[in-house]
Amino acid sequence: MDQQRNLFVAIGISIAILIGFQVFYERVFPPKPAPVSQTQTAPAVSGQAASPGQAGATAPGVQGAVQLASRENVLAQSPRVAIATPRLKGSINLTGGRIDDLTLVGYRETVAPDSPEIVLLAPDGTEHPYFLQFGWVANDPAVKMPGPDTRWSVSGGALTPDHPVDLTWDNGGGLKFTRHIAVDADYMFTVTDSVTNAAKDKVTLYPYGLVSRAGPPPASTTYLLHEGPIGVLDGTLKEIKYADLKSEPPQEIDSAGGWLGITDKYWLSALIPDQKEAIKARFTHVERDQADLWQVDYRGSPRALDPGASVTANSRFFAGAKLVSLLDRYEVQYQIPRFDRAIDFGWFYFLTKPIFLTLDFFYKLLGNFGLAIMLLTVIIKLVFFPLANKSYRAMSKMKKLQPEMQKLREKFGDDKEKLNKEMMALYKRVGANPMAGCLPIVVQIPVFFSLYKVLYVTIEMRQAPFYGWIHDLSVPDPTTFINLFGLLPFAPPDIGFAFLHSILHIGAWPLIMGVTMFLQQKLNPAPPDPIQAKMFMALPFVFTVMLSQFAAGLVIYWSWNNLLSIAQQWTIMRRAGAA
Repeated sequence: MDQQRNLFVAIGISIAILIGFQVFYERVFPPKPAPVSQTQTAPAVSGQAASPGQAGATAPGVQGAVQLASRENVLAQSPRVAIATPRLKGSINLTGGRIDDLTLVGYRETVAPDSPEIVLLAPDGTEHPYFLQFGWVANDPAVKMPGPDTRWSVSGGALTPDHPVDLTWDNGGGLKFTRHIAVDADYMFTVTDSVTNAAKDKVTLYPYGLVSRAGPPPASTTYLLHEGPIGVLDGTLKEIKYADLKSEPPQEIDSAGGWLGITDKYWLSALIPDQKEAIKARFTHVERDQADLWQVDYRGSPRALDPGASVTANSRFFAGAKLVSLLDRYEVQYQIPRFDRAIDFGWFYFLTKPIFLTLDFFYKLLGNFGLAIMLLTVIIKLVFFPLANKSYRAMSKMKKLQPEMQKLREKFGDDKEKLNKEMMALYKRVGANPMAGCLPIVVQIPVFFSLYKVLYVTIEMRQAPFYGWIHDLSVPDPTTFINLFGLLPFAPPDIGFAFLHSILHIGAWPLIMGVTMFLQQKLNPAPPDPIQAKMFMALPFVFTVMLSQFAAGLVIYWSWNNLLSIAQQWTIMRRAGAA
């Protein structure tokens, strides 16, 4: 029984660690946002970071500090061409030629129908600029290249899935730049940059792409998942923490193809160069005017441009929601290596992703992710049915042995060595295994954490409703016993201390989970030590408090699993005469 107690305690400690980071750290030490403006640089031809003033190396950006304005005012200050797709709306800034205005259609900040739509990209001059840029850098600094004030011309109307756009600019020295931009009905853009040389001299150009972001790391950043610079380069997944990039030198990686970008919990902006192109990828951070500037970029192979010749560079970029099916489709369609790893499925990827795919399949059958979770729980119970039956039979034997075990404790008193020897002899005589009761809990641990990961990181679970008061399975149960689950017209205050906050916000489903856990414990044989018995009886309360701040979908899973276990265990123990 000591082993079973220790197992429960280990699970409790693991969950407490998750709670400590998810609730306490984020609530007590939230990142403080800082208004910023930025200057971003294209990769220099030497492969080293280019200075903002270096001719031919500076990507379009705002030089120095500017007075911040509202998003609407900033967008109105420059000529733009609209972007309109079923999933995106925004615009391309013709001054500088960057994509710096994207809003995700259909995704809102909260479950309220009038909540603002998610803004992914934002122009320079707003509080947190975030944009994508493509272009060229020249081997010769004297060559005039497109810069931050370059005014591109555009042909045609808005950028739509059925209508690409072409941006053009002439440097007045013989080089004509053309940028062809297309977009599909989802989140993938295709960019074809070409340059024609009408001058007398040969020039060498390098194509580049960059994702630039200014401001502090997102408030949702925790150790539970990766948010920040990411990529698959040279066949290896690179997940670079904001803090590491800030404290270490810029990272440069040579790769053939691959992809790189910046990921949030649910959203991604990623550069996807030609998969046959040799590139030099770079992850950088600089601090300017006490503001953090983050940049992910790549520089392609050199193009020698003879007089009268043309060169072309093909690339793509993804900007949108990290839908699993969409990332999987793009991975196959464009041969993007391990593109689904933009979603942080964690160490148990081999288990976490199949669990999600199973849930998604059940969702398509049932139309509700909560029902899908419950059906998945039944499937898991069926898979482990033989193991659970064996375990519950062993526990039945242990419960029937309670009177004899009590006699042994009375007989041998404080002689622990003799008592343990007689206990083991008793177990052997009747074929009981004190460790067998741990097995149903052990097999749940990887499933528990994998399901937790699925609920926490997949956008399909975001704002997915169940029934009744659960409007979002990916967040904690919104009810609390303090106001009788919404019957009284007040809400408990938000308190920085995590454990007390969790107690005050225990909702209906966490209480159901605690009650079912208590009932299941009553079926188990009591620990021989009275102190251990009291500790076991306290565990349902401890778990109720800790899981009160977990995703409601996870609590529903645990509660439903408890009910199925109770039915199975009670039936077996009743047949064995132990119930």
